[in-house]
Amino acid sequence: MSPLVQLVDVSKRYANAPALHSTNLVIERGKTTVLIGPSGCGKSTLLRLIIGLITPDSGTIAFDGSQITPANIDTLRPRIGYVIQEGGLFPHLTARDNILLMARYLGKSREKLRIRLLELCELTRFSDNLLSRYPIELSGGQRQRVSLMRALMLSPELLLLDEPLGALDPLVRASLQKELKEIFTRLRQTTLFVTHDLAEAAYFGDEIVLMNEGHIVQQGSLLDLRENPANDFVREFINSQRALVFT
Repeated sequence: MSPLVQLVDVSKRYANAPALHSTNLVIERGKTTVLIGPSGCGKSTLLRLIIGLITPDSGTIAFDGSQITPANIDTLRPRIGYVIQEGGLFPHLTARDNILLMARYLGKSREKLRIRLLELCELTRFSDNLLSRYPIELSGGQRQRVSLMRALMLSPELLLLDEPLGALDPLVRASLQKELKEIFTRLRQTTLFVTHDLAEAAYFGDEIVLMNEGHIVQQGSLLDLRENPANDFVREFINSQRALVFT
C-alpha cells in the first residue's frame, strides 16, 4: 500500500534561519506517526507545510499520490483535519458553530450536519447539551473535544495534531489520551501527532520520529531509540525522560 503522505527533500527557512533542513518522511496509512523533540526543532513547521499554511523552499510533498501545490491545496485541505496548540477555537462562536464552520462553508446539508454532529458527540463523549456554549464556558478538556470534532467533521483521511494535550492538567490529559487512542483505533485514522513528551509519544506512536534543530535524527519504535540510539543527542533525550517512560 502506498503511503498517504511523502516528503522528499523538503526544507524551510525563515529569514536566514533554517526551520527545517532537507527532510524525507513517509506517513503510512492507518498508523499514528509521532513527531517528538525539543522546542524549535521543526515539528510544527512540518505540520504547517503539509496543511499548506506555508510552502517549502525546496522539495516536494505528496498527499495520496498528488503533489501539494498552491493551486490544489484548497481542494486537498478538506481531506486533512488539523488541531493546533490549545485548540484554536473562535471565541465568538459556540461549540456547535466552531465544529460546523468548514462544513457549512462547503455547503453540506443541514440534515447531514445534524447527523454527523451527533456521531462526533458520541465518538468524543461530548454532551450535546454543551453545543450552545462558547469556548470560555467550557473546560480545557471540553474545548479540546470541540477542536477534535471540528477536525474530524469532514471525515479526513489525515489528522494533524500539534501538541493537542499540552495545556491540560495531568488527570484530564491522561483521560483524553486514552479516549484519543480509542478514537484512532476505531476510525483506523492516519495521524501525525506532535508532542515533546516521550511517554505520550510511546503511548500513541506506531512510529516515533525524533527531531532536533530541523533534522530528523532517528525514527522507529521506542525500543529502537532506547536500545540503538543514533547519536549522543538521542541518548541524552531518552535518558532525560527515562523516569516518565521506564519506571
